[in-house]
Amino acid sequence: MAMLILLLDLFVQDKNKHFIYGLSQLTLLVAGLLTASLGFSEPQFAFKDMFIFDSLAMFLKMMSYITLSVVFIYSRNYLLDKKLLNGEYFSLSLFALLGVMLMISSKNLLLMYMGLELLSLSLYALIALNRDDKKSNEAAIKYFVLGALASGLLLYGMSMLYGFSGSLDLYTIGNVIQTQEINSELLVFGLVFIVVGIAFKLGAVPFQMWVPDVYEGSITPVTMMISTVPKFAAVAMLIRFLFQGLDYLVVDWQQMLLIMAILSMAVGNITAIAQKKIKRMLAYSTISHIGFILLGFYVGTIGGVQASIFYLTTYIIMTLAVFGLIILLSNSQKSIEFIDDLKGLSQTNPWEAFLMMIVMFSLSRHTSNNWILC
Repeated sequence: MAMLILLLDLFVQDKNKHFIYGLSQLTLLVAGLLTASLGFSEPQFAFKDMFIFDSLAMFLKMMSYITLSVVFIYSRNYLLDKKLLNGEYFSLSLFALLGVMLMISSKNLLLMYMGLELLSLSLYALIALNRDDKKSNEAAIKYFVLGALASGLLLYGMSMLYGFSGSLDLYTIGNVIQTQEINSELLVFGLVFIVVGIAFKLGAVPFQMWVPDVYEGSITPVTMMISTVPKFAAVAMLIRFLFQGLDYLVVDWQQMLLIMAILSMAVGNITAIAQKKIKRMLAYSTISHIGFILLGFYVGTIGGVQASIFYLTTYIIMTLAVFGLIILLSNSQKSIEFIDDLKGLSQTNPWEAFLMMIVMFSLSRHTSNNWILC
């Protein structure tokens, strides 16, 4: 469907671009129905056990469909006003979703890397969607360079796991690590590369350099998409790697996750206070929330993973709400770039001001409660 939408866009006139939007929404609906038809039965495997469908995949995929559908709903009028409503936006978003779906259901290193690259390449193009904007081009180049570096680190870690085990299957790798004597120092060395690659995709400190620039440089609908849908893939990759493949090394990766979680919470919250631009403030807020998500994984139990997924889901809902309000206000007030642009909102748009207050309180309360728990 992503390829079909890309081709159809060549023959659809600008005044009929809403047809492409409707077709994209229909694609998400059909995909959701097909996924739901598989049900919550025992884990199912395909492509010689490279692909797995279980309850985790079911939940994360359904949330990905819903999230991207909401992003499309918010984006349509904004893109129409900015004269950026075209098939490339929808097809690239669907290709990125396909990469997310591959990562969520991968139990094979090769398939997971293919999904990661499909997601990353689509995001590079989406960030530079507004070709006339220098900030968008700069953000895309920064994300491309750092993303290529992170992908190389992750691929190197994967190659070390393959060298130890002789297999690309995560379950087989986990069994080999537990049953055979392997040089623990080299094994941890490979684990570090794996964790670093995943941490970059999440935007955890100290690999968060790209997050503020990409958030600021992208058009708001793309920022909304980047801050939501890819997070499901990154969390799925963490679960597949650490809990289904490398659970025997729990003591080693717990220490890494704890350090990144603490640094992300501290740097994200402290730096967000000093921001004047609303997108950069939300970028650092995202970094701090990633720290809380990593805390659930640090526990090293199924309960901790469930807590992280629940936290991620609520964070995604709040993020959709806040960016949706920014898009809504940008349509009526032309541009919302600085926090000061929201001054006097209660007089001009009291209902939107009330909703923005609720969402911001929700984000800050979510963070403060977790600080207390920590």
